[in-house]
Amino acid sequence: MTVDTTTDGQPVLRLSGDLDFQTATTLREQIDRLMTRPPTRLVLSFAGLRFIDSTGLAVLVHAWRLAHPLGTRIELSEVPAFLASVLDITGVGELVNRPAAAVDDDASTA
Repeated sequence: MTVDTTTDGQPVLRLSGDLDFQTATTLREQIDRLMTRPPTRLVLSFAGLRFIDSTGLAVLVHAWRLAHPLGTRIELSEVPAFLASVLDITGVGELVNRPAAAVDDDASTA
């Protein structure tokens, strides 16, 4: 995993290999660190991803739970077909692609 910035200074996490039980903690810690000073957008690039398990998906949900109330939008880029299918089947793709908002009326009633 590498951390880059976009031309507008927003962080980009570039993931490669497997995002699973053995590697998910590293991603979670990096997201936690980045969210101490919340950016307006956090890009997760999956161009080099080969595999994801439920632990990896849980980290994506964790990222959204941290970012959403702070107004940070989570953007997924270079999503391989297998990951797009997993995100669709589990509903996680819908979650992370929701617009960020400081106040979410739907979340407060859930």
